[in-house]
Amino acid sequence: MLAAAGGLHSLSNYYSCAYGPIAPGADMGRLAPDTWRAVGRALRRLPQGATLRLQPLAEEDGLLQAQATGLRAAGYWVDRFFCFVNWSLPCAGLDFDTYLRGRHSRLRHNIERGRRRLDRCAAWGVEICQADDARLQPCLDDYEAVYAASWKQSEARPEFIRQLVRLLAREGSLRLGVLRVDGRALAAQLWWVRDGRACIYKLAYREDAARFSAGSVLSASLFRHAMDVDRVREIDYLSGDDAYKREWMSHRRERWGLVAFDPWRPAGLAAALRHHAGGAWRRLGAAFNRSGVPAP
Repeated sequence: MLAAAGGLHSLSNYYSCAYGPIAPGADMGRLAPDTWRAVGRALRRLPQGATLRLQPLAEEDGLLQAQATGLRAAGYWVDRFFCFVNWSLPCAGLDFDTYLRGRHSRLRHNIERGRRRLDRCAAWGVEICQADDARLQPCLDDYEAVYAASWKQSEARPEFIRQLVRLLAREGSLRLGVLRVDGRALAAQLWWVRDGRACIYKLAYREDAARFSAGSVLSASLFRHAMDVDRVREIDYLSGDDAYKREWMSHRRERWGLVAFDPWRPAGLAAALRHHAGGAWRRLGAAFNRSGVPAP
């Protein structure tokens, strides 16, 4: 954890899609309540332990509830807050052609239409860069060029993405897909594959390439590679409730955060009062909005 703003924060940031403790061979969601209570008591003894902020946490594996229960038992006041939606696709034993036949016809037709248009206009192809070799830098350059020409906001920390790509390439986990027409990159996606999971981290396409459905065509190639070559058991979009993700995925999950306050320490009590006062003010404003009465 990171000491910041008078408390302890999870070692996570804008780019983090999941957070949680790691213990080799242990199912953290099944640890005994006494264990989490002991963790909470240890945190309260730390100089910065007056407040805690942990995010983003998975709800479905029991870890979120286990941590909240343990922190309360240790004497913290605990509240939770919503972080973002996660879409995923369990796909163990599923090949791509079977998968695609089961998706909505709109998605299938979009991919087919894009391929026909690409076939008519020019020579095109998809490259999936996986290793730290001579092709890595050209693919990374294409990814950055596509991202800059897309609808996406400018990358907050571009050097982080570059270093992440190089790290994944050295590990053999990288799946950096680029769709090109006559050598010009139209779409790019950053995936990685680890422990039977394919994670979709970043994607973009040039806005002037929308008529080719370049993003969907590239996604289809990467989904096929993940299912038929890597044989993953799950494909995960990590974060975001975008409509297009629902077309590819089957399971919607939520990621939450926990905030905890030690009421026996001035800093913890003051932070708790600010937190709950802010929540009450937002609820009051929402109530006024629903009633049509202007908020004070």
